[in-house]
Amino acid sequence: MSAPPGPRVLIPAVGRAATTVLDELAAMKTPDADWRRGRVFSLVYHAGEEHERLLQQAHALFASANLLNPMAFQSLRRMEAEITQMVAGLFHGPPSAVGTVTSGGTESILCAVATYRELARAKRPWIRRPQIVAPRTIHPAFDKAAHWFGVELKKVDVDDDQRAQPEALARAIGRRTIALAVSAPQYPHGTIDPVAEVGAIAAQHGLPLHVDACVGGFMLPWLERLGRPIAPWDFRVPAVTSISADLHKYGYAGKGASTLTWRDMTWMRHQFFVATDFPGGIYVSPTMIGTRPGGPLAAAWAALQTQGEDGYVKLTGAAIDAADRIRAGIRAIPGLTLIGRPDTTIVAWGAAPGGPDLYAIADRLEARGWSVDRTQHPAGVHLTVTANHLAIADDYVRDVRAAADEVRADPSLARAPVAAMYGMMAKIPVRGLVKRGVRQLFERMYAPGVIVPDATAPADDAVGRLLDKHGAKVDAVLDGVGKLRAKLKRGTRR
Repeated sequence: MSAPPGPRVLIPAVGRAATTVLDELAAMKTPDADWRRGRVFSLVYHAGEEHERLLQQAHALFASANLLNPMAFQSLRRMEAEITQMVAGLFHGPPSAVGTVTSGGTESILCAVATYRELARAKRPWIRRPQIVAPRTIHPAFDKAAHWFGVELKKVDVDDDQRAQPEALARAIGRRTIALAVSAPQYPHGTIDPVAEVGAIAAQHGLPLHVDACVGGFMLPWLERLGRPIAPWDFRVPAVTSISADLHKYGYAGKGASTLTWRDMTWMRHQFFVATDFPGGIYVSPTMIGTRPGGPLAAAWAALQTQGEDGYVKLTGAAIDAADRIRAGIRAIPGLTLIGRPDTTIVAWGAAPGGPDLYAIADRLEARGWSVDRTQHPAGVHLTVTANHLAIADDYVRDVRAAADEVRADPSLARAPVAAMYGMMAKIPVRGLVKRGVRQLFERMYAPGVIVPDATAPADDAVGRLLDKHGAKVDAVLDGVGKLRAKLKRGTRR
């Protein structure tokens, strides 16, 4: 049984002093991840203290403004229009390109999927359950959108470089398919899908193509200008109809700000929601949310204006230098290997066959103060490398080597508890039960009075206790089955 909730926190009967509240807020940050010193490889994109102060000041100027009514807040509508124009130009959009600023990549993707569904309802109303085809490395925001909007997301396998296979996508297209989606790049490994080849397939079938460039939209253009070989991925590919790209990632804007850009209004008009019979007046919304806070929008506009093209090229140059340095260092460590292609500033690495336990190495890195993002299918470690990581790239490689040596010298470390989320998944190896376990974790997290639950605590139900006891054995069996299936599949292709 779960522990009973503690005393409920109530609004103070008498307001507290502002200085006291601000001091308490500052103290709350103490246990948070140390991203300013480059010990975190995701979540925060830091372009320096001066840039951070600029974002804070721009956000504060419009903290109370609301783009729900663009007539009342014309300043916000102007900023949104200018941001979408700048983004359309960056992505080689035609003069007809239009778009919106959203609260993040997930909202951009939700809007795109909902729009394609609405378009299918208007043009192909006989489709009972529309389908979008994408590689299995597509962001889970597509799964979320498909779940919420009654769309089937049909995923196909990727190649050994974790890259979408155009032929597999083509074979998956059916009568219910309403769109294709690919990534530039996909998040786990930084590999860019072959957008032009998939675009040719989309054009052949008369289907729209969405490019998820949430992580790469404000990185790939600058890599191209730096001379890196980046194949066309944006509106230069004629079949591309929409692109999602996050300002708060490599645009170095404040959280949360993303963009969804359309080739023209014939697509975007299906994104608008209008309700005319509300007693409070006609309601119209171009995105998922109603109230649209002005602070993130102003901070994003300020970031684009102050960095400029030259600033983004410098930041991206530092990021790719750091990524290349880390890749070279990982490549030189016995028993480790890189995952995916070295297309971008994202680095992914794992254990080579017969190498030391990957997740045990990740544990030892965390013990050295690094925040580690674990990946699965295949098991790996993900690094979203930014300009902020150039100063610590060599330190990271040195600690990875030391951690690998430590695990190699003491194999029992592989049996030690791993990070919270992976540890839970290791105990619940069956996919359906993984989902069940994650739901239970969040139920505990959002229970009355709970902030962060103990994810490694024993399960409090019979099925959970059984998996706690025998999950590792089942996990090993399933890993073996998965490797056998992959081997057989490669043999069939040959």
